[in-house]
Amino acid sequence: MEDVFLLKESVLSFLDRSGALLQLAEDCKPFNDIQRNEAVYRFCIRVNPSDLIELDPRLGDCVLNDPLKATALFQSVCFLSIKTLSLIEKIHTESQVNVILKFTHLPPFPEYTLDLCEFPCGYGPMRPVAMEGLAIAMTRVSKYTQGARFLCSEEDCPCSTGFHHIRVHAPGATESATVRSDFSCLLCSSHLKEDIKFRVLGVLWFCFPHNIVDELCNSMRIGRLYRVLGIPAHVHHWPNVTWSVEANSIHFTPLLFLQPHPPDTGTISSNFQALLTATACSPWRFSAIVANTFGSPVVPPGLYSTLKLGLLLSLVQGREDNPDSLHCLDLLALTTDTLILERLMTYSLGLAGRGVRHPATGEMFASLSRDEHGAGTANIHAGSALLATGGVCMLGDLGHHRKDKMDALQSALESRTVSVIIPGKKYGEDADQQISFPVQCSFWALADSTPPSNKTTRTDSTVLGTVDMGPVPAQLAEAFGLVILCREAGGKQALLAQTVHTLRQAVQPGEPLYPSCMQFTTQDYKELLAHTQRIQTELSPGAEMMIHGYYMASRRVRSDSGHGAKVSVASIKLLISLAEAHSKLCLRSTVLEEDAVIAVLLCENAITLRHGASALVIPPDAAFPCDLCDLEALHRRDLILEQLQQSILHFVYAYAPGAASYITEEE
Repeated sequence: MEDVFLLKESVLSFLDRSGALLQLAEDCKPFNDIQRNEAVYRFCIRVNPSDLIELDPRLGDCVLNDPLKATALFQSVCFLSIKTLSLIEKIHTESQVNVILKFTHLPPFPEYTLDLCEFPCGYGPMRPVAMEGLAIAMTRVSKYTQGARFLCSEEDCPCSTGFHHIRVHAPGATESATVRSDFSCLLCSSHLKEDIKFRVLGVLWFCFPHNIVDELCNSMRIGRLYRVLGIPAHVHHWPNVTWSVEANSIHFTPLLFLQPHPPDTGTISSNFQALLTATACSPWRFSAIVANTFGSPVVPPGLYSTLKLGLLLSLVQGREDNPDSLHCLDLLALTTDTLILERLMTYSLGLAGRGVRHPATGEMFASLSRDEHGAGTANIHAGSALLATGGVCMLGDLGHHRKDKMDALQSALESRTVSVIIPGKKYGEDADQQISFPVQCSFWALADSTPPSNKTTRTDSTVLGTVDMGPVPAQLAEAFGLVILCREAGGKQALLAQTVHTLRQAVQPGEPLYPSCMQFTTQDYKELLAHTQRIQTELSPGAEMMIHGYYMASRRVRSDSGHGAKVSVASIKLLISLAEAHSKLCLRSTVLEEDAVIAVLLCENAITLRHGASALVIPPDAAFPCDLCDLEALHRRDLILEQLQQSILHFVYAYAPGAASYITEEE
């Protein structure tokens, strides 16, 4: 008894020092409303285990290793405080105080870390544990009983009135542990009956293996990474025993901190630093070489440079640490060689903070099943796109997907949301329920643009510049922001280069295939991308006005062409996102007009592939108009891009006259 008294004394000292006693007084005020008459009063107290150990090691040990006993100590102290300070006059017994201890963190020791890969689970002490992982499934929110009042059925028993029998929800417990019909009076052993008007309900959400209750229900979103602190429990489902964890606190965890060897976000490799210094004379050369040599384990430098630039820009805009700030860059590649491009995309996917390769037969967004662990309600499973939140979802060849899947993809690309309808009758509810999820990832896809043998490559009705989209419907191609036609001018020479590259890798694995100046390792690219993703950019006036000027001019030209407006409002976001990504890839915090030039060229090429050429005449591969085989080729590319920059400005002057007041042409 003396030990218990000393522990309660330490609890009171902690409540006083931490400010929790003042917060308790504030939390009591709403309960004094004359219209509120409750049997159970719930209070949450934030507990820092380090502070408790520093104050009283015995109390800290009790909280960390016997949380139920610690909760009873806090409950007793809080009840005495409420009665002594007259905070709530309607409280009569200690059992009416329901205290929830909220852990701020746990000691970083293996004993307090749960690994779900270890088996068996739950054979140790039921102490608080921390776990990190991805929310891959969830149930709909349902009700549960926080607390209930029971009265003795024997009228002469003192427990037939008052608040002697109060039952509250215990961590991990089922509904039947709190409310059922076979409880007996502790005084006379008579049957207890519930006073239903005093039942207190809360909200429950299940995310295997966690029970998430009350204020924490809105703390998790499917497809995101979290660090969860919780208390495990053995729950009896006769004849079985289920092991589960009720979440105590939830923290969003960026993927960066879950990686065993995360890339250094503060520096880039010496190879890229040297390249940045050597290319400082041009705003385009650094990104050109970075894209030109990218993917060397799969394709030789110089092949598919425009596609590789698009993949890099999409990777730069990935934000697994903050999916809400993600600027999605969806990319559709058209090719006659899907095998090589699929390998290139797969290699690039490995550089994404979070990359998911979607199987054609799998679920792209979400699926339903019956929850066997909780109350039998609907269990919503995340598909590939939701699992890729903050990163990239690679779809592969769209020719392998069914039409209904492509229709769903088109809807998600246009609205950036996906909805799941839960049939009420099937899952024990009165009405159907619709739940929507944001789609916060970039999509990569490819399609075979080889025309069928019985179809000519050009007809009189074909608009100049358009290409055959193969199995991709026009509306779906329109929903992709970036469409890139992968064609190599070299023809057989390009095929020979790819063949030699593949054979040399097979015969000489691990050996350098190209001169040292062209060798940038995969680790170099990981560090570069990790660094670029954290650059905060700002649009310069020149870049902003070129983007808006091109958008207005292009929209007007294509609206007047008789085919309807082909430049959607979403195009302005795509242009800005591309320009910002190119600026980051060049390690600049200010988006220059030259970055806007690359964005315009990529967008104009994509629109031309879908709808044909416009008054702005640019080459098919405008971002890489020539092979970058030497320094002279880099200089020639700079000159061509400068000419294209002037062409864009002339286009803006001609078709968006209002832009003349804010764009200054460089002679």
